[in-house]
Amino acid sequence: MTEFAYFCGHEQFHPEELVKHAQLAERAGFDWLVVSEHFHPWVDDMSASGYAFATIAAMAMVTERVQIATGVTTPLFRYHPGVIAQASATLDRLTAGRFNLGVGTGENLNEGPLGLPFPKYAERAARMREALVIMRRLLDGEKLTYEGEFYSTDRAKLYSPPTRYLPIWMAAGGPKSSALAAELADGIITSVKVPAETRERVIDPAHDAAEAAGKPDPKILASRWSVFAQNQAEAWEALGAWRGLRAPGRLQAVDPMELRTKADEMDQEEILSRYSIVRGPADYIETYTPLVEFGAEVVTIQTTSLDQESTIAMLGAEVLPELRKLSG
Repeated sequence: MTEFAYFCGHEQFHPEELVKHAQLAERAGFDWLVVSEHFHPWVDDMSASGYAFATIAAMAMVTERVQIATGVTTPLFRYHPGVIAQASATLDRLTAGRFNLGVGTGENLNEGPLGLPFPKYAERAARMREALVIMRRLLDGEKLTYEGEFYSTDRAKLYSPPTRYLPIWMAAGGPKSSALAAELADGIITSVKVPAETRERVIDPAHDAAEAAGKPDPKILASRWSVFAQNQAEAWEALGAWRGLRAPGRLQAVDPMELRTKADEMDQEEILSRYSIVRGPADYIETYTPLVEFGAEVVTIQTTSLDQESTIAMLGAEVLPELRKLSG
C-alpha cells in the first residue's frame, strides 16, 4: 500500500513554522515528512533558509509516528560524507528509528555561496558513488579506512550509531542517476511531471541496473508540485518563494536575487504552466492519482498555498482518505 508524505520546504518557511507543520501533518494522517535541505533559497524576497538537520531534530521531539527524510541533502562539498553519516545516525536515534537519508548531486545555490566548486555532472556523480559507499559502510558500523579519488577516511567510526538499518534514498531525474541509485542506494526520489517519461528515464533504467547488480528494484518516492489557488493572481502569490525554481540557469545560480529577477521577467502563465494548479480536494486527488497508480511506495504531496496550515488540514480530511482507497 502506498504511503503519503508531506513536503516541508525550508526555502519557503522558517524552521519554527516547519516544526508546527510537521505536527499538523502527522495529525492529518501523513505517513512521512520530506524535508528540503538548502543553504540558499530560490528567490530572495519571499524566502527562508533554515538548517534542516536542526529542524528535523526539533520535528523528532514533537512527532511520534511519521517517517522523516531529507529531500535532499548533498554529501559532496559542504559536507564530507562521513559527517552526513554522523548526522543521519544522530537523527535516527532522536527519531527512534524514523529517519531516512535522502541525497542528491545538488545545485550551486548550496555550494557557490560558500566558495565551493560545483563541477559538471560527471564529477558530481563520481563523488556521489564514493559518498554512498562511505556513508553505507559507516552507517553499517564499520571502522572505515578509505582512500578514494575525492574522499578519504582514517579509521572513522560512528560511536553513536543508528539503532537499525538506515535507508539511503537518492534523487534521480535521468537514467545515469537512477542506475547509480539502484546499484548503491535503497530507494529513488524522483519528481514526476509526466509519469510515462519518469518510467522511461528513471524506473526502467533502475530496474535494469538493479538486475545487473543482482539487487532488488529500489523503492520509489515520487513527488509532484502543486499550487493551491483559485485564480492566476492567487497562484502567483502562493508560488512566491518557489518561482525561481523554474527560472533558467537554476543549477548554476549562486544568488537567489538572480533567479528571482529572471523569473519575474518571464511570463507568469509560462511559469505557472509548469506546476499543477489545484482549486480543491478533487483537483488534488486528480493530480496525485497518477503517482499512486505509478506504483510508488511513497507519494509526496509537494504543495504551496496562501494558508498552509488549513491546506494541511484539508489534505488530511478530504484528500488522503481518497488516495488511500486508490492505493489499497
